[in-house]
Amino acid sequence: MYIGSDSRKHMTMWFLSGMLFFCMVIESNAQLSENFYASKCPNVERIVRQAVTKKYQQTPITAPGTLRMFFHDCFVGGCDASVLIASDKGDAEKDAHDNISLAGDGFDTVAKAKQAVEAQCPGLVSCADVLALAARDVVVLAGGPGFKVELGRRDGLVSQASRVDGKLPGPELDVTGLVNLFASNGLSMTDMIALSGAHTIGFSHCDRFANRLYNFSSLMPVDPTLDPAYAQQLMDACPRVGSDPNSVANLDVNTPGVFDNVYFQNLVARKGLFTSDQVLFNDFRSQATVVRFANNADEFKSAFTSAMRKLGRVGVKVGNQGEIRRDCSAFN
Repeated sequence: MYIGSDSRKHMTMWFLSGMLFFCMVIESNAQLSENFYASKCPNVERIVRQAVTKKYQQTPITAPGTLRMFFHDCFVGGCDASVLIASDKGDAEKDAHDNISLAGDGFDTVAKAKQAVEAQCPGLVSCADVLALAARDVVVLAGGPGFKVELGRRDGLVSQASRVDGKLPGPELDVTGLVNLFASNGLSMTDMIALSGAHTIGFSHCDRFANRLYNFSSLMPVDPTLDPAYAQQLMDACPRVGSDPNSVANLDVNTPGVFDNVYFQNLVARKGLFTSDQVLFNDFRSQATVVRFANNADEFKSAFTSAMRKLGRVGVKVGNQGEIRRDCSAFN
């Protein structure tokens, strides 16, 4: 059968386009892998877990500190450990207003885990991957679910405080703001609600929620969506006058050191610490999911692990992008 030159050109173009698409799919699927270090550093997960466990046993605040740091890292420029960079000029990502409160124990956890990995697998495992593994490990140590972590990230080459503004969810956001921010990172409303469940551990300084106690509106100084007894409890911990700037309140008033679904039960009881917590129950669009997670711990944990895996893919650097840092706090 005779095929004209134009037809041959079209067939060639379709073939090349198909091959390009095929290669893109392969590359996309091969970006991260649970077995990325199987031949290069087969014991990496055990090494990180041992270092993280030791740190957690010394300082339990390691758990919320490390988990929060992973989230903050991924939402600003992708999961590339840029939040770990230290700058003498005070202009790195960690120096931004929204990151100043990141717990030092979180940074120390990753530093110790990275040192342990470097001792056995020098120059092979990225800080971004160490942080991802550590975030999973602290969840498990606090009583939460285990899950497989995809690996193969490279460390970023940019860390600027100026990039942080508007990238992280503030305590005053409503559901629309939360949905839009998470969607910009490829995460659904269900992912957002599940990841908010990380507030089942940890604490916050009083200035992050004091407006709900004293300055909510001209007519009602106390947020009416707060349970009155809980509001009084927070006022006792965070008095309007003479309050210690270092005063804190637990994000989960009932089981602050345990990774469970009680956070969602608190929302149903109007005991969410932040506005951005309580709106998840108050807004009809998210309420059903909150109630479902409050009533079924397994359903919450399943949604959380799925969302964490998706979060870990945000903006990753792979292949020849970025670098493998020797010291997580400094570019090579």
